[in-house]
Amino acid sequence: MATTPVDMRKSFDALAEVVRAFLQRDPLSGHLFVFRNRGGQLVKILWYDRQGLAIFYKRLERGAFQFPHASETAVEISREQLLRSLSGLCIAERQSA
Repeated sequence: MATTPVDMRKSFDALAEVVRAFLQRDPLSGHLFVFRNRGGQLVKILWYDRQGLAIFYKRLERGAFQFPHASETAVEISREQLLRSLSGLCIAERQSA
């Protein structure tokens, strides 16, 4: 999950470049890369499914997506945290063991 908002006009190649250049990750790794806009009501997910890139796009009618605050450019979250975030709920910060 990217911690910095991105321009929601970006599509496949531009988001893949954000993953490579800004997040320092491989967009073809099979991970879900989650981005939000500055206002927080829009989210895009970039995913490589071994055949090609897919983009999932969601808009909340009320409220904003709750992204974790972090000093890194991206944070890894669990499946459950992603589902909570996509529902517009706050996700608990990961705790160190």
